[in-house]
Amino acid sequence: MTDQTSAASDSAAGPGRRTILGGLVGAAALTALQWTPAFRVEAADAAVPAPPGLPSGITAYLQGYRNWSGETRVDDVWTCAPATPGDVVALANWARAQGWKLRAKGFSHNWSPLTIQPGAPTNVLLLDTTQHLKSVTVNAGNPASVTAQTGVSMIALLQALENSGYGVTATPAPGDLSLGGVLAIDGHGTAVPKTGETLTPGHTFGTLSNLIVSLTAVVWDSATSQYKLRTFQRNDPAIAPLLVNLGRGFVTEVTLRVGANKRLRCQSWINISATDMFAPPASAGSNSFASHVNRTGRVEAIWFPFTDNPWLKVWSVAPGKPLFAKQVDAPYNYPFSDFLSEEAADLLGRITSGSGDLTPTFCRTQSGVVSAGLIATTSWDLWGWSKNTMLYVKPTTMRVHANGYAVLTKRANIQKVVSEFYTYYKSALDAYAGQGRYPMNGPLEIRVTGLDSPADAQVSGAVHPTLSAVRTRADHPEWDVAVWLDVLTVPGTPHSQRFYRETEQWVFANYSGAYAQVRPEWSKGWGYSGTAAWADATMLSTTVPNQYRTGQSAGNNWDSAVAQLNQYDPHKVFSNAFLNSLLD
Repeated sequence: MTDQTSAASDSAAGPGRRTILGGLVGAAALTALQWTPAFRVEAADAAVPAPPGLPSGITAYLQGYRNWSGETRVDDVWTCAPATPGDVVALANWARAQGWKLRAKGFSHNWSPLTIQPGAPTNVLLLDTTQHLKSVTVNAGNPASVTAQTGVSMIALLQALENSGYGVTATPAPGDLSLGGVLAIDGHGTAVPKTGETLTPGHTFGTLSNLIVSLTAVVWDSATSQYKLRTFQRNDPAIAPLLVNLGRGFVTEVTLRVGANKRLRCQSWINISATDMFAPPASAGSNSFASHVNRTGRVEAIWFPFTDNPWLKVWSVAPGKPLFAKQVDAPYNYPFSDFLSEEAADLLGRITSGSGDLTPTFCRTQSGVVSAGLIATTSWDLWGWSKNTMLYVKPTTMRVHANGYAVLTKRANIQKVVSEFYTYYKSALDAYAGQGRYPMNGPLEIRVTGLDSPADAQVSGAVHPTLSAVRTRADHPEWDVAVWLDVLTVPGTPHSQRFYRETEQWVFANYSGAYAQVRPEWSKGWGYSGTAAWADATMLSTTVPNQYRTGQSAGNNWDSAVAQLNQYDPHKVFSNAFLNSLLD
């Protein structure tokens, strides 16, 4: 979904090679041009009316907004930085009285328009949680937990846990995510138990939302006709829709279950062919994707189209340092992936200018950069505390559009799922290439997680996160894993929207029935109309909601979640037009 309304404020010349290589705007700048939300205009200097009568102590300013891929851009939106949860309450009551909308703003590392949309109305106030709402308290014990405000970054949270001897099994790869943002969209990493492995208390193989013990949110109180803070416990059914709330609620603080931190070894393999890694189950050997999952439990495959060998990363629990592993004491250990090489930047610039036939060369160049970079930086075998091997995406990493789906199925089907998708995807790309069309110029990424088991929170009677993409199905107890499929390309690449729609339709049709079920990855691209993401009316009104109705009880399904979220915020202070259309 592109935004043409801000083109006039963009540089007509576009970014030069040095800008791209420096990682200031990333590859998306080749189509979105050079636009960064760096300015700040105080209310006294603004040319548009400021929010009227803000609560005492709250100061608003105009600032630009851009999401991770640059597809959602608003040149000037009113923003403030609440200092306390009480400020959020005061702002909610102010917004209700004034007819304004409040949107929580973290680090804007998202794709879908859950926060704000291009061309947002003037009565929207962003609440930047990352400036003040970031306190962290580690609660040692057995079981242990951490209480944190939702503006804290994931890297700061994980560092605080590490300092106290705690950690998580898996986490999203970027460190510049707010905790609130991660929980709102059931953020995840990649991990299932290896063969014979048992879960360590305090950990989960599901999403980070599944670790929530309690949370505090700003909700409407009908008795006083005011918004107020309310704390929900994990065994209270009323918490269910807030555990993954898509930004339809405002959570100010959470307590998460945590367990003992672990040392992980992360090995990279670039010598396994895609045909072996993604072979059909009947012919899959020791180098198949599922075989690596069984051996280590923690696997990610990154395959660039038109190349032979994926980049396979496997993590394994290793209390002691393996002899030949490189010890790392900080995250982000793949510097070669943090920016485009000069050759790749030149190629991508020509591709986005119309030379799509250079896409295979660009993909092979990117794959070569990975191979050479792993050797040059001796990063093919890393060992360190969990955070330092799990976080590897920096803000300077190439900005791309990413779609995302979780395929729920039983573990024995992992190889079947990845093999079928690889076969479809490669065939579709080849067919497009035969027509001189190259819609995908980024990698295919595949991860595997467990499903959300409420028992992992170690709270008696813990309830399921209603809107989690990896919520279990009582009528399919054999389904115990989710295979996450993500396909990346530079925003605006010709034919990409049509390709995404065709792929989405294939995914939902193929992974169905007793075999599997598909749910969208909330923060990524989905609901493709053929010209835009998040725009297919049937997907938004029927297909996606049905994924949270089928196999779920009437008291904890899509409809109950919508009803409860509307009860907590009947005036839709914490909403936007997209959420209104989705959660109708």
